[in-house]
Amino acid sequence: MTNESDTVCQHCVSEGITARTSWFVMASRLQSILSHLQPAEGGKILAHPNVTSAASLASSDTQFRYTVDGCNLSREQRAFYEKNGFLVIKRLVSPEKLDVYRERFVQICKRDVKVPNLTIMRDVAIKDSEFVPGEQAITKIQEFQRDDVLFGYCCLPEIVDYVENFTGPDVMAIHTMLINKPPDAGKMTSRHPMHQDLYYFPFRPADKIVCSWTAMQTVNRENGCLVVVPGSHKGKLLTHTYPEWEGGVNKMYHGVQDYDPNCPRVHLEMEEGDTVFFHPLLIHGSGTNRTKGFRKSISCHYATAKCYVLEELDPEQKVIKEEILSVAKRKYGEDLKFSFQDLWMLKSRHVKGKPSDYDMSM
Repeated sequence: MTNESDTVCQHCVSEGITARTSWFVMASRLQSILSHLQPAEGGKILAHPNVTSAASLASSDTQFRYTVDGCNLSREQRAFYEKNGFLVIKRLVSPEKLDVYRERFVQICKRDVKVPNLTIMRDVAIKDSEFVPGEQAITKIQEFQRDDVLFGYCCLPEIVDYVENFTGPDVMAIHTMLINKPPDAGKMTSRHPMHQDLYYFPFRPADKIVCSWTAMQTVNRENGCLVVVPGSHKGKLLTHTYPEWEGGVNKMYHGVQDYDPNCPRVHLEMEEGDTVFFHPLLIHGSGTNRTKGFRKSISCHYATAKCYVLEELDPEQKVIKEEILSVAKRKYGEDLKFSFQDLWMLKSRHVKGKPSDYDMSM
C-alpha cells in the first residue's frame, strides 16, 4: 500500500533486490517439468549459470542509466528515454510483415493450427457466450514463443537492433503477446488499468528489461491506445490489485493500487508499424475501444541473457504469483510441480547473442 508520500506521481527510489538465483539452478528444476510438455518446433528455452549483479550490468556512462553505451540510438533518443521511460519509432515494421502475424492469428482462432501451451484469453463481457465466433471470441493470445511464425516478430532485426540498446547484445524473449482489443460491450471491460509490467516478472535487473509494442493498425484514443505516465519508470514497483470497476475486469488485469488519475499522462496515438519501446516500471494502461472494430497490436518483452531470477519475489508480487500459479495448474495439471520462477523460464526463449552455458532444446 502506498501512502501520500509515495504516490505514483513521485519518482522515488528504484526497486530493491531481495534474493536471486542463477539460471543454472532454475534450469535444473525445469528438467523434470520439460519431460511432461510437448516438444517445441525449433525453439530453445534459455538458462544461464551466472549470477550477475545489477551493479555490474549498469552503464559505465552514469549519465545514461537506462540504455547501454555504444548503442545506435542518438543522444537525443537516449535522453528522451532516460527522462520518460519510453521511445516511439515510427514505421518500424512493414505492413507486409504484420500481415503474416494477422494471418497466423486468424489461423489460431479458427483452430487451423495449434500452438503448444498457448494462452488464449476472452473479454470478461463475452467469455461465457457461445455465439461469438472465431477471431471475435479471442481478445489476446500469450506465450506464442513456441510458434515460429509469431515468434518471428520477436526476432525481427529492425526490432532487435533497438532492443539491444536497452538489454545489450545477449537477448532473450521473456513474454509474448498479440492483443485483439474488442469493441467495448458497453461495460468498459475493454480498457486495461494502469499498471507496471515488472509486477509480473521474476527477472532482474529491471533496467535491462524492455518491451516492444507494435501497432498493427492505426491506434488512437477512439480504439483504446496506450496511455503512459512519463518518468514513472524512475519509481519503484508499486502494489497492484483488481480495480473495482462496475463492468468487471479481465483475468490478471491488475492495476496500481491508489493510482492518482491526476498524474500527467500521454496518449500514444500510433500508425501501423509504429513501435514503442518502454521500461518495465513505466506506469501504463489502455483506454476503452469505442469503435466497432478490433484493435490489434503485437508485443514482446525482452531481457538480457545475463539477468538473474529472484528466489524470493518482491512483496508487491504476492497476489499475482498465486493467481498465475493457479492458472498454470489448470493448464498443465495439478500433478506438475513448479514454481512461479519455473513458469517464467518456460515462457522464455533465446533471441540473439551469446546463449546461456546451459541450453535446453524444447
